[in-house]
Parts: sequence; C-alpha cells; structure tokens
Amino acid sequence: MYRSIKNKTSLFSFLLSCAMLFALASCASVHSKVECSRTIAARGVKSAAELTAFFMSQNPAADKAKVQRLAKYYVQESNDEGINSDVAWVQMCHETGFLRFGGLVTEDMNNFCGLGAINTENRGESFATEQLGVRAHIQHLHAYGTTADKKLRNAVVDRRYQYVSPRGKAITVFELSGTWAANKEYGYLLDGLLSRLEN
Repeated sequence: MYRSIKNKTSLFSFLLSCAMLFALASCASVHSKVECSRTIAARGVKSAAELTAFFMSQNPAADKAKVQRLAKYYVQESNDEGINSDVAWVQMCHETGFLRFGGLVTEDMNNFCGLGAINTENRGESFATEQLGVRAHIQHLHAYGTTADKKLRNAVVDRRYQYVSPRGKAITVFELSGTWAANKEYGYLLDGLLSRLEN
C-alpha cells in the first residue's frame, strides 16, 4: 500500500510539473508578442534591428545595408519628433513596395512616403540624402498626428508640412484613410502591416 501511495504521489507530482511547464510556455508565447500602437504621436516599440528583420522577411532581395541604415534613421528621426517609428516604418514599406518602388517615385528621389506624388507632371519631392528623405516623412506624419502647439525639433525639410490643415487630423493610422491617401482602406492596410510586424 505504501508503494501504491508513493507511485500515485510521484505521478501527481509529474503531472503537476508538466502542467506548470505548459502554463509557463503559454505565458512566454503570449508575452513575446509586443503590440505596436496605431497612434501616430506615440513611441515605437520595435528596435532598428527588429524593423530590419521584418523588412528582410518581406523582401529578402533588398540591399540589407540600406535597410539597416533606413531603420536607424526612422527610429532616430521619429524619437526626435515624438512620432511612432513602427507606424512610419510600415508606411514606408507600403508606399515603396518594400523599396521595390515602381510607381511615380523612383529610388534616387529618397522619397519614402510618396510626398507630393500626384501624376507624371508631379512625380513627388526629392531629397539629397536618405536621412533627409526619412526626416521629411517623419515631419509630414508630425503634421498629421500632432496639433499646432507641438513644434518640430529639427529644421523643416518637408516642403508640404505647412499645407497640412487642420493639424492633428490623423491621430491614428485609420484617419490617414482618405486624407494621406485617397484609398478608404489605407489605414487598414497599415494596420495589417503593423500586425505582421508584431509577430
């Protein structure tokens, strides 16, 4: 009888240990997914390395050194201006087709968000360097996502910044639909990319 009780106790301990390990593994998998905010004037949660890894998973043929540079610029410039680098990054991915371009804007323009791109006569703004192109993108998001009392830290390079009216008309990515882009589903496209970035 003693052996029977001992065996049952051992079996119970074993099952309890298994259950605890399963619970811990489940918690770890739940907490490994860090949610990105959809608010434009928020702090991004992904590092430059994580942004790069996401990008390369979507376009493995891209120039990784360039993607790494851009990721660092996006995090730096966004932090400077209080803009969500995760949102800005996925918007760049969407607007450039993960740096494949192919529309009105060409790679040499360093225009990562389609600024001023309307038609063949108005192909969009051009910037001398990648960093200035990123800065212009962040500044344009700043105009959309913040009110007039929020001033830029860096000198204005976005020539269209002053034309965003009213200021703060897009608090989240969803309000970019029909404002930043004519597409009514635009915000949901960005939201989908943010969901993929989270995983």
